[in-house]
Amino acid sequence: MSTDELLSIEPQELQFPFELRKQISCSLRLLNKSDYYVAFKIKTTNPKKYCVRPNTGVVLPRSTCDVIVTMQAQKEMPPDMQCKDKFLLQSVITSPGATPKDITPEMFNKEAGHEVEECKLRVAYVAPPRPPSPVHEGSEEGSSPRVSVSDNGNLSSSEQTAVSRSYVQGPEPEENSSEERALISKLTEERNSAIQEKKQLQQELELLRHHPSKSRGGIPFMYIILVGLVGIILGYLMKRT
Repeated sequence: MSTDELLSIEPQELQFPFELRKQISCSLRLLNKSDYYVAFKIKTTNPKKYCVRPNTGVVLPRSTCDVIVTMQAQKEMPPDMQCKDKFLLQSVITSPGATPKDITPEMFNKEAGHEVEECKLRVAYVAPPRPPSPVHEGSEEGSSPRVSVSDNGNLSSSEQTAVSRSYVQGPEPEENSSEERALISKLTEERNSAIQEKKQLQQELELLRHHPSKSRGGIPFMYIILVGLVGIILGYLMKRT
């Protein structure tokens, strides 16, 4: 009986994206190309390192069976990322209607006269996949223009222009910016009004000083108090703006 006459195996090499202290799994698909019930058994040269589920089973005629091989978490990095572990898949024709419970070690004994098909599988370590980039490729609606950097690390003139425009224009004002502008405008008007009142009171105070006979005794003192109050209000408004 020639190799791969009963079961076809994909892939022919077990590839594990190796990472320290992490359990890693890969899958095998067994395809029964015959019209027979085929029993299989999977063995490895390093049984403590791997877990195979299922390691025995029956593949129905013209059907498939998936096998999961799990490598236990490793504490040390292998030299040069090389692995010498191997797997052996044995398959043999069994009676119609057989189930995994009917499988015995004797079925795979060549010395007992059983025709056993064997296929060896290698193990290879590969680099783990890189995490996805947080920046999506291509421009999206509402996103900032993409900027590429040349080999010497500089931006092209057109890209510099696009970037400078994006910084100069800046984002659109938010909804509450109009309310802030209205409040600033109101405070500015109140400040200007207070300044005018202060100037007017100062002018009247100067007139009273030059013509004391026309004023009553308590009037200059009251104006001084008013001027002080206006100054306090003016300072508060200037702080708010």
